[in-house]
Amino acid sequence: MNMIVKTMGFYYRSSNWLACAVPLLDIGLRVYLANVFFKSGLTKIKTWDSTLYLFNEEYRVPLLSPELAAYLATGAELLLPVLLVFGLFGRFAALGLFILNGVAVYSYSHELSEAGINQHIYWGLLLAVLMLHGMSKWSLDGWLEKRFK
Repeated sequence: MNMIVKTMGFYYRSSNWLACAVPLLDIGLRVYLANVFFKSGLTKIKTWDSTLYLFNEEYRVPLLSPELAAYLATGAELLLPVLLVFGLFGRFAALGLFILNGVAVYSYSHELSEAGINQHIYWGLLLAVLMLHGMSKWSLDGWLEKRFK
């Protein structure tokens, strides 16, 4: 019995070092996802006429006019990733990108390949982790929480 107690104690002491990697994983997820969405926003700006054409002819965004949807999507893809990287209003930024990702799949699903759909599912799951987990201590949210709590 003593051997089991020692083994369990060793396991829990040695596995706690993984908790030190949580902030590193958090910032890695934030930077990866921000890169994906920010690059998409930059592409929309560079080819604004094409962006407006796609929102008018290809993308079927519900409830919004195509022009408004183009402006909102582009603005979200440029602003929310910056917030995500810095971890400022991080859950809000992750939620916004999660919704944007879902609307993108819904509005363009007729043209997406299985790999494209899987990629959006992957991004959605990673954004859900950030939404539910929150930002780590290596974020402005973490710093502000300590300061104002």
